[in-house]
Amino acid sequence: MKPGQQQGEDQSVLVIGAGIFGVTASIELRRRGYAVTLLDAGAVPHPLAASTDISKVCRMEYGKDEAYMALMEHAREGWLEWDARWVASGQLPLYEEDGVVMVCRRPMAPGGYEHESFELLKQRGHTPQRLDQRELERRFPAWSSGAYVDGFFHPHGGYAHSGRVVEALLSEARALGVQIEENRAVQRLLEDGNGLIDARGDELRADAVVVAAGSWTYKLVPELAPCMRATGHAVFHLRPADEALFEAQRFPVFTADIARTGFYGFPLHPRERIVKIALHDLGAAIDPDAPRAIDASHEARLRAFLPETFPALVDAPVTYTRLCLYSDTQDEDFWIAAHPERPHLIVAAGGSGHAFKFAPLLGELIADAVEGKSNDGSEKFRWRSDVRLAVGREAARCHAGEANGSE
Repeated sequence: MKPGQQQGEDQSVLVIGAGIFGVTASIELRRRGYAVTLLDAGAVPHPLAASTDISKVCRMEYGKDEAYMALMEHAREGWLEWDARWVASGQLPLYEEDGVVMVCRRPMAPGGYEHESFELLKQRGHTPQRLDQRELERRFPAWSSGAYVDGFFHPHGGYAHSGRVVEALLSEARALGVQIEENRAVQRLLEDGNGLIDARGDELRADAVVVAAGSWTYKLVPELAPCMRATGHAVFHLRPADEALFEAQRFPVFTADIARTGFYGFPLHPRERIVKIALHDLGAAIDPDAPRAIDASHEARLRAFLPETFPALVDAPVTYTRLCLYSDTQDEDFWIAAHPERPHLIVAAGGSGHAFKFAPLLGELIADAVEGKSNDGSEKFRWRSDVRLAVGREAARCHAGEANGSE
């Protein structure tokens, strides 16, 4: 900065990628006074972005990881504030807090995801409600198979209408004066970290560049290739014969012994009238530019899962499938930090399949990284190219090579 210049004053930032990292960063940077240009390779919201979906889980539960729970407590406050503002402006609700059911097929025990999450919730003053098999089936009758014997319900959780959230945030960004450049792909970054060359060969320069390109990030910052990869994860939409059984008050967001099976899902969507079920597992490495689709093995896993979990969905037709891309780091923590050799280049990616729920905080975390400020995520989300882990640390994720519902 020039002598006497305040951060943000007469300074410009290029943000690459208009997913949830990029759009929240653009809004916060603009509020701090920066001139912000947000670029995306396609139309926005980009149809292939991980954020572009009908729903994303909002949960506090991270096993023993108190740092994530504390962050999510703050993020929940942000979701409630955002939704109140959006509803007051005439929009439909974009955050649905119907609670979260987390259950397992064996009694909860120390070391298990559900047990550790339940105990930490209580330690931090929350009031999760214990569910045995009988109580689970009484309150939530779609769980009628008898296979799940323990777990809990936490009322402070639910889901966000993710695609619509991104649309709303893009509108806010435009209203604040963020310049949004659609269909403007980036060919490469400049060596000094202060600009880029787009696909047309034009050079754009700025005081800082934020790479928030999701699964494409390692292609723009090749030195991250050993630390970050793109993986694909199956998503299914099913149309139930008995819609009432899957309404939110009787069927909230769920995880089904998730660290062993990988399966989680959502109540009947209020507009689409479908039940979404997906996998939070290791997935398979994929080139984000390659065609993507689920294969027969994914549907076979779903069909094996349904009879022991939701008998009423056994014959439900699958109306839509999608392979959702994760930008995976080796430890499954986010990557929000300045490049150690190019301090004007900031990477904000590595969502690892669980970042969207933190949307109300992401902009501040990223803007602080641009300004070199520390915050509650600075250490956890630092630049850490030295980390080499065979298995990540996100407690809800199924880390079996091919999760099949058995150990």
